[in-house]
Amino acid sequence: MRTEWVAKRRGQDNVSQMHYARQGVITEEMQYVSKRENLPAELIRAEVARGRMIIPANINHTNLEPMAIGIASKCKVNANIGASPNSSNLQEEVDKLNLAVKYGADTVMDLSTGGGNLDEIRTAIIQASPVPIGTVPVYQALESVHGTIENLTADDFLHIIEKHAQQGVDYQTIHAGILIEHLPLVRNRITGIVSRGGGILARWMLHHHKQNPLYTHFNDIIEIFKKYDVSFSLGDSLRPGCTHDASDEAQLAELKTLGNLTRKAWEHDVQVMVEGPGHVPMDQIEFNVRKQMEECSEAPFYVLGPLVTDIAPGYDHITSAIGAAMAGWYGTAMLCYVTPKEHLGLPDAEDVRNGLIAYKIAAHAADIARHRPGARDRDDELSKARYNFDWNRQFELSLDPERAKEYHDETLPADIYKTAEFCSMCGPKFCPMQTKVDADALTELEKFLAKEPVAQG
Repeated sequence: MRTEWVAKRRGQDNVSQMHYARQGVITEEMQYVSKRENLPAELIRAEVARGRMIIPANINHTNLEPMAIGIASKCKVNANIGASPNSSNLQEEVDKLNLAVKYGADTVMDLSTGGGNLDEIRTAIIQASPVPIGTVPVYQALESVHGTIENLTADDFLHIIEKHAQQGVDYQTIHAGILIEHLPLVRNRITGIVSRGGGILARWMLHHHKQNPLYTHFNDIIEIFKKYDVSFSLGDSLRPGCTHDASDEAQLAELKTLGNLTRKAWEHDVQVMVEGPGHVPMDQIEFNVRKQMEECSEAPFYVLGPLVTDIAPGYDHITSAIGAAMAGWYGTAMLCYVTPKEHLGLPDAEDVRNGLIAYKIAAHAADIARHRPGARDRDDELSKARYNFDWNRQFELSLDPERAKEYHDETLPADIYKTAEFCSMCGPKFCPMQTKVDADALTELEKFLAKEPVAQG
């Protein structure tokens, strides 16, 4: 789709969507997003120019179907995949990608740390993906020095960041906000630093007693991103890893730095979204969203969860979807899914499915609560189908049609039951939806009640 679109931009110093938006240009990607979101193209351009919306669209990812992340657009969902040293290979990761797209992932992050050639895995994922791909380059930077964090240099980081950009990665998590002066602030935490990328940078700073090289070389990263239109996903290295640690001094100190880095990137017309917590009690979620908007000048917020309790290993797709729905309601632009395997192991295909559906529910619920135009249309259509006992239409409108049909057919599998006016819960005699009241009967009742009010009690 995008081959001709990007051909005319190649060779320019800055090819970012924000750069064109600030020049008053509505790109083909903006026009495409306008149709997907059912929003005016000029609104899309203005939001991208302002920084409240990003269109992650690397010029080398030409098979991408452009999408938007921002407060004015629908709430989006990201799915994480990735090979590890203990499991997975190239084909498994492409299969996970296809599964994630099937169940509605708006973007996919490749968090591979091993299990094969990382460049080959990433290239295969990008070539197969119609949705934006994100990465965390510090993982491969660490692999490039055989896991010895102390040997990493700024050039190692920059080399890998540019390699990912050249391959077509649409957004990269850059852990530039964790500073050496923030490290003592985690002293009173239960879970310390839980960000894998943040932990790598923290150990490097503790060893060298020098400032975070991603922070000191942030301008160099900006120059790379301008050439390929890579969006920043500013990593929250100090996100809370448990509800006890939520909204603490360390988290908020890093957030202030992320706000400064956001505005620095905007000075060069580079797109930014900001990553957020983590584990947050329900009563602190609104504060976290509002605080991010304040500190980061309303750059799109992208949260992991947040999990609202810590006692449900094996069910954290539920504990986090509760927080995700609330965060989306308060204005978070994208939700990073959590699977039932969170904190326990590497997700398999069924975990990806369960995590994604939980988060599609959360994002959709947020869109309804935010009164997005047309957000409830599908709900109303499914409700009509339910009332009319149109089982096949119910399945079709479901977020997971296969699962809905599977559960129905466990007890009533025959085709005849696809037109039956009952399910196995109430049976043929007790279904309340069989109480069909026509308009004429209601009109007669209203006339009766107007003349003879019914006695109470």
